[in-house]
Amino acid sequence: MPSTRWLESRAPRGMVASPHVLASGSGVAALRAGGNALDAAIAAAATMAVVYPHTNGVGGDNFWLIYDATSSRLTALCGAGRSARAASIEWYAGRGIRDAIPARGGPAAVTVPGVVDGWWQAHQYSTRRMGSALPWKSLLADAVAYAREGFSASGGQRVAPPREPDLFGPTAIPEIKRDLWPLYHPDALTQGPLVQRDLALTLEAVRDGGPDAFYGGDIARRIASAAGQAGSPLAVEDFAEHRSDWLEPLRIAYRKGHAASFPPPTQGMSALAMLGVADGFDVAELDEADYVHLLVEAAKLAFEDRDRYLTDPAWMEKSPKELLAPERIAQLRSRLDMKRAIPTAPAGAMGGDTVAIVTADAQGNAVSLIQSLYFTWGSGLVAGDTGVALQNRGSFFSLDPKQANALAPGKRTMHTLMPSMYLEGGRPRFVYGTMGGEGQPQTQAALLTRRIDRGLGPQACVEAPRWLYGRTWGTPSRALNIEGRYSRDLVADLAARGHEVKMGEEWDDLFGHAQCIWLDPDGGLVGGSDPRADGAALGY
Repeated sequence: MPSTRWLESRAPRGMVASPHVLASGSGVAALRAGGNALDAAIAAAATMAVVYPHTNGVGGDNFWLIYDATSSRLTALCGAGRSARAASIEWYAGRGIRDAIPARGGPAAVTVPGVVDGWWQAHQYSTRRMGSALPWKSLLADAVAYAREGFSASGGQRVAPPREPDLFGPTAIPEIKRDLWPLYHPDALTQGPLVQRDLALTLEAVRDGGPDAFYGGDIARRIASAAGQAGSPLAVEDFAEHRSDWLEPLRIAYRKGHAASFPPPTQGMSALAMLGVADGFDVAELDEADYVHLLVEAAKLAFEDRDRYLTDPAWMEKSPKELLAPERIAQLRSRLDMKRAIPTAPAGAMGGDTVAIVTADAQGNAVSLIQSLYFTWGSGLVAGDTGVALQNRGSFFSLDPKQANALAPGKRTMHTLMPSMYLEGGRPRFVYGTMGGEGQPQTQAALLTRRIDRGLGPQACVEAPRWLYGRTWGTPSRALNIEGRYSRDLVADLAARGHEVKMGEEWDDLFGHAQCIWLDPDGGLVGGSDPRADGAALGY
């Protein structure tokens, strides 16, 4: 069992784990003010949009898995934007874009930002269904203050992202150099506190006017105008029509309980399929090489169905119920060979910058939340004087009309984001999430199996060496990346089975920033926060 770099965080009343300590602090402040786990998640998410702006922000999307202890109900909130009315394969072809939507600039900003309405709908649920008395303005107070007054940028923000040279390198497009560099270039972040005055004004408007101030007023017009001038199909009407959706989570039996994750358009079904395959093995008794091989092969099998079928649920040819049916899982499992790796085909690029926030309270409420701009800084486009960096999630749409995730007007693209929980007796036992593109289902499967099957504590689950099969951070690769703390013997074993193994750093954020909370059956909360990020699991 690996030793931990950090002590586990334990608390009786509430717990918040996130990739930035200031965001965790905002969540705990909401708990101390009498709020519940959902209030804490909203406050942490709002602060995270300010203090970790390279990974997430009001120009992105969010997805929520919420357990409401007052009604013993698990529900999912989809705070993801749809593509613009004008967005079509023909629209891009008319502008000379036929192979793929660019990852940066105006053409990459295809979908409406869903974050603000996601916060608002979560707040409405907390007050109307869970009886919270915390006002909306209080949940955004820290975020507004950090944007207006500034904060010290993290070490990761002060270094140009090595895997995305198009962002701060010579190939960056003019709009990025003009609008992003003056405030957010790593060299600028060494000059003192990061103050985001334009973003502060936008957040103040949202604080005072709710989502209507963002989607229905002057802010929407200014964002759409700036985006349009940069080549985006987004229009003010697209903002006015945006709505979040409440959905039914996906579940699959695993050991003594059920694993739950987010339904389409996210890849939550991939993580559940992996667990379904693993459920047929004695994971607790496997040596580490067999354990890694099993979950890598399970990922390959799960990704086949994902890549073939997953998109906006209104466009899917097969339902998640069909794809997670016991007979389908058994069919996948029958193809797994513990001695040989399944050959893989080349893959396209996929981004991976995201934040995971998890919260829980003594009443049994729990939230797993993922919030993202997709690539680092998303499209790289800061929309005029709003301070809003627009996501590039829509660049994941395909321009091939034969593909399941083909671009169409008013459509949600396939998302990598997937908040998850593990429940026993219908109640949350383990709340977890991570960033990392294609690595998200793999890291989540590692977290859950290490906790449930292999007996690691929450912090040890997060810190244990990880792997990543496939693509992330714009890397079109199907190699198996292994964190540098794994032994050479394990690497040689995996290579002998046919894996194309590449070694990463010892503590490498290529493998995600995971967060988790264990709700002890006897009471009390235990948190784990990833040392690969800048966060903490803080208790109350």
